[in-house]
Amino acid sequence: MADFTSGFWSWYVAILSIISFIGVLYFTVRVGGKKLPPGEKVESMGHVWDEDLHELNNPAPRWWYLMFLFTTFWAMIYLFLYPGLGSYAGYLGWSQIGQYEEEVQAANEKYGPIFDKFLSSDLESLAKNPEALTVGSRLFSTYCTTCHGSDARGARGFPNLRDKDWLFGGDPENIKTTIMHGRQGVMAAWGALISEKEIHDTAEYIRTLGGLSADPAAIASGQKTFTTFCAVCHGADGKGNIQLGAPNLSDDIWLYGGSSKKIIESITNGRNGVMPPHQDFLGEAKVHILAAYVYSLSN
Repeated sequence: MADFTSGFWSWYVAILSIISFIGVLYFTVRVGGKKLPPGEKVESMGHVWDEDLHELNNPAPRWWYLMFLFTTFWAMIYLFLYPGLGSYAGYLGWSQIGQYEEEVQAANEKYGPIFDKFLSSDLESLAKNPEALTVGSRLFSTYCTTCHGSDARGARGFPNLRDKDWLFGGDPENIKTTIMHGRQGVMAAWGALISEKEIHDTAEYIRTLGGLSADPAAIASGQKTFTTFCAVCHGADGKGNIQLGAPNLSDDIWLYGGSSKKIIESITNGRNGVMPPHQDFLGEAKVHILAAYVYSLSN
C-alpha cells in the first residue's frame, strides 16, 4: 500500500476505510442492537411459504450482534497495528519486505557457514569435490532449471551447459562472472539495412561454416555480405568472439536453430538474450559453488 502515485490516493483509501467502519458500526448498533419491547408481538413481513411458514421481523440474535461488533472492532485494531490505511505503516511497523529480510538474515546466519567454507577453494578443485557438487546441484535445481532445464541442456534461446560451446567463455572464472554479473547477448537486426536476397544468401553461407548443406549459387554472394557486416563480431572465419558474446558459427551448435529459416530470422530481426545477475540475490559464496558445479557439467 506504499507505492501510491500521489498522496491523494493514500488519503482516499484511508478516509474511505474509516467512513466504512463508522457506517458498519452505526448500522450494527441501530439495526442489529434492537430488542423487542416487552409485550410487543413480532411483525410479519407478509411472506408465507408452504401455507404456514411466515417470515417474521425478529431482532438479530444477541450472539450474532456481539460477534459482529467483535469482528468490526478486531478489524479496526488490526488496521491500527498493521498497514492497510493508505500509506500508514501501522503502529508495529510490520511489512512484507521487513519480514522477508529478517527471514533471509536468519537463514544466512544458519546456512551461511555451509557455503562460506568453500569460498577459499579454487573453482577447478571445487568442481571435483563431491560435497561441493551436491550443494551446487541443489542450488542449480533451485535457481537455474527454469531456463536451462533440470538436465542443464537448455532449450531454444537458453544455452546448453553440458557442451563445450560458451558464448562468453567456459573457463571457471568466466562462468562465475556470468552468474555474478549477468550477460546480455545482442544480435543486431539487419532487416532494414540489407536486402532480403542478401540476408538469404548470407544465411546459406553461414550454414556452410557449420558444415551444413546450402544453396551453391548463394554462397559467394553470402560470403561477401558476411565479410562486410558480420565478420566484425563473428570473425572472418565465423568462429565468434567471447569478448562480445558473439557465437561460433563454424560448429553445429545453434542457440536459436540452424535451419535456413531460423538463421534468416536471426539476421532479419536480431536476437536479445539476457542472463540476469545473481550477485545481490545469492551472494558470492553461493555463486562460487554454483559456478564450480556448472563448470563440472562440461568438464
